[in-house]
Amino acid sequence: MLIDGKQISKNIMEELSSEIKTITSKLGRAPYLSIILIGNNPASEVYVREKLKACKYVGIFGNLTRFDSSASEEEIESDIKKKNDNKDVDGILLQLPLPDHLDSEKLIEFIDPNKDVDGLTTENIGLLVSGNPRFVPATPLGIIELINRMGVELKGRNVVIVGRSKIVGRPLSIIMSGKGANSNATVTLCHSWTSNLIDFTSQADVLIVSTGSANTINGSMIKKGAIVIDVGINKIEDQTKKSGYRLVGDVDFDSAKTKASMITPVPGGVGPMTIAMLINNTYHAAMLSVG
Repeated sequence: MLIDGKQISKNIMEELSSEIKTITSKLGRAPYLSIILIGNNPASEVYVREKLKACKYVGIFGNLTRFDSSASEEEIESDIKKKNDNKDVDGILLQLPLPDHLDSEKLIEFIDPNKDVDGLTTENIGLLVSGNPRFVPATPLGIIELINRMGVELKGRNVVIVGRSKIVGRPLSIIMSGKGANSNATVTLCHSWTSNLIDFTSQADVLIVSTGSANTINGSMIKKGAIVIDVGINKIEDQTKKSGYRLVGDVDFDSAKTKASMITPVPGGVGPMTIAMLINNTYHAAMLSVG
């Protein structure tokens, strides 16, 4: 079965649109998401455009602040602090990755944790670990929502996550192994130093892959009947396409779909859910303003 993240995200956006109308009335203004984009990374340009489009769709005011790729940390820090002090700004998002000369972790820490809709500040990660999250990073939250809406029970299941990034793998492992609703899974977190990766992936009831490398996992590495969530999005050369390339995930879809009971496509799986959950987090940030 194909997990249609595009349709599920659309349903969520419709639900949020109604909630946002209510909070807009209470605030006397639309919820406000401020996005900071540094440089001209082509993928980031696309992601930001989609985020702003989603904001407009649900009634959130999305604002983009652009900086040249040569911008200094001091310039970015100053801009973040201005946004922190602006009471009308509900959410702040620093679009990653940053140019090499900038320290993303340092700059993220300047964001007010109550406006950190990416959930990446130390305070918000700490709250997530403690089991009392304020904001959950958008991609892990989107994956959880996909699983919930597909009616998948995680309790007691063997979950394997391939990839240990701060944005996806690590927070997802915390959520799924926790004691919250539809959690209590046994979670194994694999990474580039994991020996005999197939020994782990082939035992997974739920396999989540976020390596940033095309076709890391193929059908031979997957347990029959497993649920496969592919977080990756990669360009590979394809001369049959007008663009000269096509988008693929971190999982070899054609071989994996013969083994999986459910699988997300790329594109159209996790990506739309990430944007929907960013909108969700911005809505909740605006709720903090209401008190």
